[in-house]
Parts: sequence; C-alpha cells; structure tokens
Amino acid sequence: QVQLVESGGGLVQAGDSLRLSCAASGRTFSTYAMGWFRQAPGKEREIVAAINWNGGRTYYADSVKGRFTISRDNAKNTVYLQMNSLKPEDTAVYYCAARPYYSGYVETSEYDYWGQGTQVTVSS
Repeated sequence: QVQLVESGGGLVQAGDSLRLSCAASGRTFSTYAMGWFRQAPGKEREIVAAINWNGGRTYYADSVKGRFTISRDNAKNTVYLQMNSLKPEDTAVYYCAARPYYSGYVETSEYDYWGQGTQVTVSS
C-alpha cells in the first residue's frame, strides 16, 4: 500500500507562485510514475503534469505549460509541482497520484494510488 500526502496549497493572488509537495511512502518510490491532477468545483478531474521514475520525462497539460514545473527527489520520496504565474482558473483541489513499477509517465488517470488533495485558491 502506498500513501501519498500533499502539502503546500493555500490562498494566493493572481501572478503569485506556490510549490506543492507530495510525500510518498514505500521503499520503491524510484519506480513510481507520478502525476499531479486537479479538480475544480463542478468540473471533472484533469491531468496537470506527470513525471517518469527518474525525472527524465515529463508531461504538461497545455493550460499549464510554461508556468508549472513537475520534479521529484527520489532520495526524499517526494514529488513537487512548482506553480508560477498563477491564474484564478488554476483554483482547484490538487491531487498527486502514483503508479508503481512503471517506467514511463502516465498522462491519463490510470494511477494506482491517490492522495487526499490540497486546496489551491487564486484570487483575482
């Protein structure tokens, strides 16, 4: 069983930055494909970014390209989402997800484990 705990959300103004963290349990974090998703009120959950096991391959939704950066530190069992130039439309609950023993990145919802989410609110 893999446990994921997100942190770093909050209330910010448009144009500000936030860094989300997702701490994962387990001894095999370096085998996990990881992803960040978000869900705004009344909308479906959507992929934000994904990263492969060693950080060598990444994926971004078009809506966040050039503003968000996904990264990971396998020594700390943690994946990050650096969010810059935040917009009100980035307001959502952000979730991290893990798929163990997968060498690529996963840009769909086909993950095995999910965190509880952290709220990001961007005011105009």
